[in-house]
Amino acid sequence: MTLPEHAPASQPQSPARKIGVLIANLGTPDSPDYWPMRRYLSEFLSDKRVIDYPAWKWQPLLQTVILTKRPFTSGANYRLIWNNEANESPLMTITKQQVAALRERTAALWGDRVMVDFCMRYGNPSTPDVVERMVKAGCDRILFFPLYPQYAGATTATANDQFFRALMGQKAQPAARTVPPYFDRPDYIAALAASVERALGGRQPRKLVASYHGMPRRYFEEGDPYFLQCTETSRLLRERLGWDEDVIDTTFQSVFGTEEWLRPYTVEHVAELAQRGITEIAVISPAFSADCIETLEEIQGEIREAFIHAGGKEFTYIPCLNAEPDHIDVLTAVIGENLGGWV
Repeated sequence: MTLPEHAPASQPQSPARKIGVLIANLGTPDSPDYWPMRRYLSEFLSDKRVIDYPAWKWQPLLQTVILTKRPFTSGANYRLIWNNEANESPLMTITKQQVAALRERTAALWGDRVMVDFCMRYGNPSTPDVVERMVKAGCDRILFFPLYPQYAGATTATANDQFFRALMGQKAQPAARTVPPYFDRPDYIAALAASVERALGGRQPRKLVASYHGMPRRYFEEGDPYFLQCTETSRLLRERLGWDEDVIDTTFQSVFGTEEWLRPYTVEHVAELAQRGITEIAVISPAFSADCIETLEEIQGEIREAFIHAGGKEFTYIPCLNAEPDHIDVLTAVIGENLGGWV
């Protein structure tokens, strides 16, 4: 690009204009060791979207009690699932695979006009760092895509908050769009159903437990639509599979603290199923776009153990959609629709 006649000599040349697609996931510690775990947990548990208690009440407890012990226990859990070969968490590995596949799809559709990258809400690569990289690469428009099918303030909204904070630091601020939840898209439901059929070989289990990440019940009562979107995803999945109404149960996991969370709790529910004589179940996690600590350790560890201890016999975990081709099809379609008018 030719500079105007009176432009300052030090003004940098602008790169070719691009459109950025920024994929966002929850985050991961840099390692399962104490201090990386503590930094990650401190950032996560200090987020007002996640824990909305007043800072004067919450931070002393968090910094002096919780973060003294929890990095050890969380680190031990991460070590059980850690990708030692790549020295990263499975969530990081899978997110990289998803982004690599999306780059191939977007390049085939739009060439080098679209740049695909990813960030984490907590940990690295951070949202501000990746936004900075995209702007320097010439992105004057960015589509921000949190990989959460169902909206929640503690997931989608906080990711969007961080994205907009990152934009505040840009001198040349790009135009921005955010992707809405896609919990009821027919192609997303079809991909979930296909994953069930692959894992179960076409058979119908006594119970399919759809386990979603939890949230305080109070958040729902204050207007968060997450609970309703989760139950709708379960209903649509059951209809797509053609199963009876009593086959799929919607439950919630990862309860934290002392206040009431959305019920039923997955760990309690699977034990109750076993006690009622339902000794063969399958579990799916429709709120997670990639397998992570909540699925690989919590579901396949704590929740499986609760079921077996209560008398269960057969426990099948159905993996997240991860980088499966039909999931990449869904994500590519969502991106294409939300780039309307830009490409």
